[in-house]
Amino acid sequence: MSARHQIQAALPKLQKLSPSGYYIAFHIRFAAPLMQFQTYSPRWSDRYARHAYALRDPVIAWGFSTTGACRWSELPVPDPFGILKDAADHGLTYGLTVSCGVITSRTIANFAHDTREFTDAEITTISDTIRRLHDQLKPPESLTKAQQEALRCIAEGDRYAAAAAKLGISESAFKARLISARERLDARTTAEALQRAKDYRLL
Repeated sequence: MSARHQIQAALPKLQKLSPSGYYIAFHIRFAAPLMQFQTYSPRWSDRYARHAYALRDPVIAWGFSTTGACRWSELPVPDPFGILKDAADHGLTYGLTVSCGVITSRTIANFAHDTREFTDAEITTISDTIRRLHDQLKPPESLTKAQQEALRCIAEGDRYAAAAAKLGISESAFKARLISARERLDARTTAEALQRAKDYRLL
C-alpha cells in the first residue's frame, strides 16, 4: 500500500479517536512540514493563526524538545500565555501530543478530546499510527541526475518532445524518466512530483 493510501486509511481512524480534532505535521524541515492535516474547528484554527500561537505553543515546544507521547495535562513545559486554557475554552479540553523523528525531520501531531483524557490504549494506538506514517512518508534523500533533469525541463515549461531533444534522448525515454521520478516521490502526477521535489529541496 502506498504512503498516500496509508494516510487515507489512517486519518478517519485518528479522527474517531480525537472528536475535537487533530493537527498533524509530518517531517517538519526548514520550519515547515512537508505534509500536514488538521480537523480542528475553523473558529479555533482562525484564532490560533490570528494570535500566532504556534510561536508560543507549549505542545509544539515539547514536540521539538523530545520524542514520545504526552497528555497536555502532563506537559512539563510552562504555558505563560494560557494557550491550553484558551484551547479548552474552544472545546479542546483534553489533548495529546505525539512527536517522532530526528530533529531535522520531526513529525509533531496533536489530538484533542472534549470530554475526557486519552486512555493509555488510545495513546498507544495513536502513537503507533503516527510513527508508521512518519516512516512511510519519509522523503527520498536524493533524485538521480536523470530524474532531476527531466523535472527541471518540466519546471521550465518544456513540452515532452522539446525536453527530450534538449536532453538528447527519445521522447519515450524522457517519459520513462518522469515515471521514475513520480515513483520515487510517490506522486500521482508529474506536477505533484515537481512540487514534492521542490518541497523536499531535491531540485
